[in-house]
Amino acid sequence: MNKESKYYITIEKSNDSSFFKVELKDHYGSYNSVYEKTIDEAISYAKNWCKETDNRHEADQIHARAIAQCIKLDKQAGITTNNRDGLD
Repeated sequence: MNKESKYYITIEKSNDSSFFKVELKDHYGSYNSVYEKTIDEAISYAKNWCKETDNRHEADQIHARAIAQCIKLDKQAGITTNNRDGLD
């Protein structure tokens, strides 16, 4: 985590009051919303989610590069034409 890390965390009771709704957004723009049974579980989830922000961002970047490479290889192989992949 760097010094510029910002997190937006909201924990509130759900409409039926049997769960806690946890909404999270990190400084990379990643968003997540989950429901936990107890406030302790909600806080624990939020802590772990924030702790994993940089790892999650790196995994997202690796995934994006892999997809870009697949698209490049498909174009080189002639699999794609225009915006259609021909696999239908």
